[in-house]
Amino acid sequence: MQSDTNTNTLSVPVADSIDNFLLTTGRWFSWANFILILVTILQVVLRYGFRNGLVTLEELEWHLYGFAFMMGLSYALITNSHVRVDVIQSRFSRKTREWIDIIGHIFLLLPFIVTVIYFGWEFTYKSFVLSEHSNAPMGLPYRWIIKSVVPISFAFLGLATISRIIRSFAIIRSEKHGSN
Repeated sequence: MQSDTNTNTLSVPVADSIDNFLLTTGRWFSWANFILILVTILQVVLRYGFRNGLVTLEELEWHLYGFAFMMGLSYALITNSHVRVDVIQSRFSRKTREWIDIIGHIFLLLPFIVTVIYFGWEFTYKSFVLSEHSNAPMGLPYRWIIKSVVPISFAFLGLATISRIIRSFAIIRSEKHGSN
């Protein structure tokens, strides 16, 4: 995994602002993993130490896991720590790699993001209107809260994608002018 700051990137004010916002929120959201560990330990102690597991804690575990995973998507894209297959792409020039990223982001990732946000808000709204809650006794109420993480996290991913596109164009432009 790479560090938060990629020394091989060009400074672009708009992209830098988006990246800083997403890096800061990503660090804050990552605390959900620590809370998840504490809740899991508590659940294990209650279940095996006192023979009393709580459904509420089980549901809280998957809510925290889902939150951390979904909100980590934009952080992974910004830090370039997501899974990619670079076997073929590594043979290309940097300019060609940037064009591949731009085309992939514009024609594959952005339409997917827009689709998920559109249907995610619909999904969340229906859950809110129906006052959806867990079917389990002692389960968590307000199911719409966890469902809202889907469109929100994809909005963040959309910001990360826009930042990457802007930065890729800037890198191509700087190489064209020989300033890199």
